[in-house]
Amino acid sequence: MIPPKKEPPKTKAVKAKKSPAKKAASAAKSAKDIAATAAVQAKKEPDEKTKKKVPVESIRIRLSAFDHIVLDEAARKIIDTAQRSGAVVHGPTPLPMKIRKFTVNRSTFKHKDARDQFEMRTHRRLIDLRETTFKTIESLQNLSLPSGVDIEIKMG
Repeated sequence: MIPPKKEPPKTKAVKAKKSPAKKAASAAKSAKDIAATAAVQAKKEPDEKTKKKVPVESIRIRLSAFDHIVLDEAARKIIDTAQRSGAVVHGPTPLPMKIRKFTVNRSTFKHKDARDQFEMRTHRRLIDLRETTFKTIESLQNLSLPSGVDIEIKMG
């Protein structure tokens, strides 16, 4: 039998030592690289303060009231405020009126045929705001509307 051949041992490469001038140049180069990567990351990832100021794409406002004159006045105030802040306004769109009817006996015991009928009419309007900004939301929060108007706001 032939004995297996032995491979010569592997030698390690010896690194040449850098001169002090080369060390300083490479340190300055690495500092520039770190600063550049930090600047790129700062552009990609906004901090918490700027995340809060991201505008809401759309706001849907539903108004309802028993008196249609007061309701139209409130809708006009909201539209004027939104347009001044630069939002695109769609509306006010009138929604179907809700009518609740109540039938009541006129007397307590007898005269079953004598009855009164009452109704409550709830008028409703819909306003859509597009391309809103932080200024729009802030101005809508500070708006004072007439009493008797119910407001539902959906952001999204």
